[in-house]
Amino acid sequence: MKAYEIRGGFGLDKLVACERLDPEPGPFQVRVRVKATSLNYRDLMMVRGQYNPRQKLPLVPNSDGAGVVDAVGPGVTRVKPGDRVMGLFSQNWLAGGLTRSTQLQTLGGPLDGALADTMIVHEDGAVPTPAYLSDEEAATLPCAAVTAWSALVTQGGLQAGDTVLVQGTGGVSLFALQIARLMGARVLVTSSKDDKLARARTLGAAEGINYVSTPDWDKAARALTGGVGVDHVVEVGGAGTLERSLRAVRTGGTVSVIGVLSGAAHSVNVLPMLMNNLRVQGIFVGHRASFEAMTRAFAQHELHPVVDRVFPFAEAVAAFEHLQSGAHFGKVVIRVD
Repeated sequence: MKAYEIRGGFGLDKLVACERLDPEPGPFQVRVRVKATSLNYRDLMMVRGQYNPRQKLPLVPNSDGAGVVDAVGPGVTRVKPGDRVMGLFSQNWLAGGLTRSTQLQTLGGPLDGALADTMIVHEDGAVPTPAYLSDEEAATLPCAAVTAWSALVTQGGLQAGDTVLVQGTGGVSLFALQIARLMGARVLVTSSKDDKLARARTLGAAEGINYVSTPDWDKAARALTGGVGVDHVVEVGGAGTLERSLRAVRTGGTVSVIGVLSGAAHSVNVLPMLMNNLRVQGIFVGHRASFEAMTRAFAQHELHPVVDRVFPFAEAVAAFEHLQSGAHFGKVVIRVD
């Protein structure tokens, strides 16, 4: 099998192409010939050594992959050779609450991930690919789409008529925009680029706020809701933007903390949470039940992910560099086969 490994230390210069022996699936395991893998900011942090500096190396990175089952181990009944599948991020999180065990069974670290032409997953961690999606599109769903769905639907209780504020135009944010519109919600989007805000409007965003020209974007969001505040913020910035998110949301509203693009450590005033009865929830992607509910909804409406660019397998490092630049709009994908 062909793969990329983080080897000999962390950093993009340590992400190297390699060959390994083809793995054989064991009991209840499935071998997938990977067709495409997409990049998440988590993957970049993993390569840099920022996500888990104690991660054992070598590691095949990337949590998201889609492909075709080509072999199954003893006892497998959920899938068969020839089935198109996507890998579940947390391989043993099927439903219910998050546990320490489910945190330790995640693809792309600590388990080997999808930046390879072959991947082993548990049969419980192989989710059928909707027939209408290409492999490149399907490869974007396991983390970014499920995270947005968990934030707004599974854990967020989004209602038609709600107003949702999404930060930026990366993968999770655009999936949140699409899901919120699918559910009948109004969406506000922030970005540093007016052209990206214009593109977000073509996807159904009601308003765009340029946080460079309007640094007090929390006040702008409140103004766009008649001073009430938004119902839900999809917070991908992290500690550096959290305080403004807390000020943008209405009394009794929800902030879903998903990313750390602006940093993970920062002093935060907790008074707005207390005085305004806010709900601040961390989102760790999601379980298989959420994934399957989301794919049913997507298939019903034939919702297509926003793919920014597809790189060939030989240019995997360039794909990471593109993600790192922040120039992307939607998902960055690597075509494996």
